[in-house]
Amino acid sequence: MLEPTTTVLLTVECQEGVVGERGALPELAADVRSSGTLARIALLVDAARASGVQIVHAVAERRPGGHGTGRNARLFRAAERLPVRRLTGSAAVRVAAPVAVADEDLVVRRLHGLSPIEGTDVDALLRNLGCRTLIVTGVPADVAVPGTVFDAVNRGYTVDLPTDAVAGVPADYTRAMIRHTLSLAATLAATDEVIAALARGRPAAASRPVRPG
Repeated sequence: MLEPTTTVLLTVECQEGVVGERGALPELAADVRSSGTLARIALLVDAARASGVQIVHAVAERRPGGHGTGRNARLFRAAERLPVRRLTGSAAVRVAAPVAVADEDLVVRRLHGLSPIEGTDVDALLRNLGCRTLIVTGVPADVAVPGTVFDAVNRGYTVDLPTDAVAGVPADYTRAMIRHTLSLAATLAATDEVIAALARGRPAAASRPVRPG
């Protein structure tokens, strides 16, 4: 059930330095905007807020000099060479328009890792909020999104994944990831179905598996 009092919507790396017009990964930033993915995430955030659902925004950032950030994966080392550094307090770590951040939203920042749940306050916050169902949106669909889904499921949450509110490059790999992997862990639905379920406070029409593409 998408019961507002036990549901939380999580946006993953929907920040200027990732999906903004001057994001560090231009191909991903261009795709998330041209495909309408970012606009759908904004619609989901607005609908969830109107239904009384708590919003949590998870952003990734770095301290100057990379203090506290690991180098134990190629992705971390590659991030050091990106033109947009996503430094703490910079514009690159602000949630990107048109996704709106309200005073009652929670913003959780991480300096390390591939998922916004592992090693952050997110799990404790979700438990304090009485969350049972986590709606996961955001990018990228090949790393942070699946990491979030798996971490949430491992901690006992039910995960709803709006398949047209996540993105990654290449797009065909995102579709394969959703179809063959994330469908095994999350309930798949389209954005409009999730919004309708939030408005009615009952299960999404796509509680049955939805195969994208």
